[in-house]
Amino acid sequence: MTFLHEHGAARRGAIRLAALLVCAATVLWGQAKPARAQTPSSPRAGFITVASTTSTEQSGLFRHLLPEFSKVSGIEVRVVALGTGQALDMGRRGDADVVFVHDEAAEQRFVAEGFGVQRFAVMTNDFIIVGPKADPARAGGRDVLAALKAIASTRSPFASRGDKSGTHAAELRYWKAADIDLATVKGAWYRETGSGMGPTLNLASAQNAYALTDRGTWLAFRNRGDLRILVEGDTRLSNQYGVILVNPARHPHIKQAAGQRFIDWLISPAGQRAIAAYTIEGQSLFFPNATRQGQTSATPQGQ
Repeated sequence: MTFLHEHGAARRGAIRLAALLVCAATVLWGQAKPARAQTPSSPRAGFITVASTTSTEQSGLFRHLLPEFSKVSGIEVRVVALGTGQALDMGRRGDADVVFVHDEAAEQRFVAEGFGVQRFAVMTNDFIIVGPKADPARAGGRDVLAALKAIASTRSPFASRGDKSGTHAAELRYWKAADIDLATVKGAWYRETGSGMGPTLNLASAQNAYALTDRGTWLAFRNRGDLRILVEGDTRLSNQYGVILVNPARHPHIKQAAGQRFIDWLISPAGQRAIAAYTIEGQSLFFPNATRQGQTSATPQGQ
């Protein structure tokens, strides 16, 4: 009986101690909440989720742009870097407030289908083809289609993203324009990584393969090995970026005001200057053109 009595007393003491700890934690939490609310990333200041491309993230552009926007708005931008196709799918599911991508045809479909409110052109850069310095396919020059024909005819190693990104979509358009049926001709020489631009360039560097890349990611890429720029300057290599607010009529939880504020800043003179100011080794990576490009819009469904 003594044992049972002592055991029960100990148990009641443990329960009282646990209750006191819960009360203390509640008090401390209540005291801590106001201080946390003062930070830019807190619910009071707000955050938005932007689904964007690996090229904007891996080039370092967002590390340059986002602190400037957050400083003037108090809004934190959380970026999910994916291929353009996956980024647009995030928007379709309502898992992002804004999409910032580079496949104009896919962006226009996104808006036309009612998933986005309006597409705004933001900036451009260009694609290039890189490859081994020796250029075994003799692909070097200004003509992207002639280069791809040379690579395919010699079965020279080519690293493709293969991830339904904007860069992958552009690559497939170039093969088609060059009258090359990849389904028929591709073999071991055509190597799909299913990943972003950085990993694809790493594969190209390791295997002395050719690859199509955006110039911004290339300039930020350091593991170049024997790779060099072999094809550039073809007007068909232009790479346009657009930004779209996900339609709140489809997904009511979308942070419409904060998302639109981010878009408005990107296409404003301040945002465009910030984009132009980003350089690596003295070279501009992106060229703002919001005032020189048209926009695609649709009436939000349900409004």
